[in-house]
Amino acid sequence: MSRHLLAIGAHAADFVWRAGGALAVTAESGGRASVVALSYGERGESGELWKEPDQTVENVKRVRHEEAERAAAALGAEFRCLDLGDYPLEVQGEALTRLVDTIRELAPDVVVTHTDRDPFNPDHPVAFAAVERARALATGAGVASAFETVSPPELLLFEPHQPELCNFTPTTFVDITAVIERKKAAMAEMKSQQYLQTYYAQRAEQRGNHARRVSGNASVRYAEAFQRVLPTVVAEL
Repeated sequence: MSRHLLAIGAHAADFVWRAGGALAVTAESGGRASVVALSYGERGESGELWKEPDQTVENVKRVRHEEAERAAAALGAEFRCLDLGDYPLEVQGEALTRLVDTIRELAPDVVVTHTDRDPFNPDHPVAFAAVERARALATGAGVASAFETVSPPELLLFEPHQPELCNFTPTTFVDITAVIERKKAAMAEMKSQQYLQTYYAQRAEQRGNHARRVSGNASVRYAEAFQRVLPTVVAEL
């Protein structure tokens, strides 16, 4: 059965670093890979662009959108941005309704997003709270509702930049060895944050080492780490 994986990031590039491999794996296996950015990260996540003279917010958004679209295409994913603004990101009222409607429309099997804590990025915990709430609203309470609902997607957190400070403990590794070049190509498109490319390439190699140790599968060279928020339901152990 093909799966639909939805990555929701606070900013336009978040999906590339933290879930690009998982998105590519989903697409290559015949599933659907989708990305929703809550903002372009035009204020706080586009440092290289703001070094250019006479830069404007509108131009930064345009460049970020083009970068993210190319990166998503490299992974086999579709990209959209709700353009809610960043630093600070606020997802309340109409903005929250838009996110709920997006989850209902896409009806994913799995949602991945940020951790609930990040002492170095004020938007990431806001994104987590919004996604957790929007998911619950989109799925209802498990009983007949006055509004359309979707089947509850699994909810996982992708790895933050400094996991030990963000309440992140890996519970799931995704083997991205077969798609690592696609992830590297996607990261290369995010030129406004090119300083992160080396870090996340190294992180994928480190997590590959951890995944080998856990699984005993010597063929795993690169991996991405995720943390489950909700229990899985199985027929047997």
